[in-house]
Amino acid sequence: MTSAEATAHYFKKAARIMDVGERIETLLAAPLREVKVQVSIELDNGEIRTFNGYRVQHDNARGPMKGGLRYHPQVDADEVLSLASLMTWKTAVVNLPYGGAKGGITVDPTVLSTKELERLTRKFVDQIQDIIGPTRDIPAPDVNTNPQVMAWIMDQYSKYHGHSPAVVTGKPIDLYGSRGREAATGRGLLYVAREIARDVGLPVKGTRFAIQGFGNVGSHAARLIHEDGGMIVAVSDANGGVRNPKGLDVPALFDHARKTGSVKGFNGGNPCGNEELLTSDCDVLIPAALGGVLTKSVAAEVRAKIVLEGANAPCTPEADEVFEKRGVLVVPDILANAGGVTVSYFEWVQNLQHVTWDEDRVNTELEKLMREAYERVANISRTRKLPLRTSAYVLAIGRVGKATVLRGI
Repeated sequence: MTSAEATAHYFKKAARIMDVGERIETLLAAPLREVKVQVSIELDNGEIRTFNGYRVQHDNARGPMKGGLRYHPQVDADEVLSLASLMTWKTAVVNLPYGGAKGGITVDPTVLSTKELERLTRKFVDQIQDIIGPTRDIPAPDVNTNPQVMAWIMDQYSKYHGHSPAVVTGKPIDLYGSRGREAATGRGLLYVAREIARDVGLPVKGTRFAIQGFGNVGSHAARLIHEDGGMIVAVSDANGGVRNPKGLDVPALFDHARKTGSVKGFNGGNPCGNEELLTSDCDVLIPAALGGVLTKSVAAEVRAKIVLEGANAPCTPEADEVFEKRGVLVVPDILANAGGVTVSYFEWVQNLQHVTWDEDRVNTELEKLMREAYERVANISRTRKLPLRTSAYVLAIGRVGKATVLRGI
């Protein structure tokens, strides 16, 4: 099953439970626009290289479209379509006035220089600047992109349309970014973990967490959960991992990762691979790297009681079925990792209003929206006896469907 097919599977499952009808189901499933461009740049050595760039705009019934931009060798049209659809449902779950979009370039950014990445980014903006904008489609960081990339996007777009900080979020603080944005996805995971803790009687303090991925999402989640009293027993990144059943020294782990560029080789535990981490002895597993890592076979070996999805689409539908049969609680990506897009919304609002919020306000507003979203999803789950993922889709489809009908077909 492809990424797009997996997302469609979850959508159709919820839409048919809701009995929205074939007409509305067709309207909500189809993307508004799919764009593929060829991005050619001159490398530092004078060679010309061409890369495929994508932007899929899924739905705008509830507002401008919103979604990240990733640079990765595995980016393709199917993956971007899947992620754009997920953004539509994610923004609806947390009740943001947005629709969904996603973009990416098929490239390994580690083999390009900083100047080459800048040229690639600016050339990509040249080719999509007419379909993005503060009231159309607002990109944001994703896998292998960061505030610097967002700054280049803002600057290049502004050359065509005038000063436009609200065209993109996740920018540097010194260039109209929002305080709290960098840690927002990880902080959102913490807030959802607290809500789950109340429901299942498993307080964050003393609970054992394993986190696959130590990039922006996983590293901030590890730090914040540790500060909240949680025990981080295993972490990994693309190069390898480390685990310690007595808990890792998280500040020392951060120091090691900063110095070496990886958690691999940290002497505060035993080495482990990425798949080993997924089946570690823990209470809560947070897959916070790429999608599709929890397959049917892996799900059968997972020992966690709760899977908190930090990445987009880390569970396959077959894995979901295994977890449901085994009684493993899965908190879906469109709820669990919505902290990033929520604070991106706050950044957009600040840019449009030409104001700056302090970080306490950002975090307070984020907690409020994450708690409200969780409570609504959990209430649907309890009253209709549905898994959390299906309940989240029911909430999202209801909101997007209503907006679609009210605006007119």
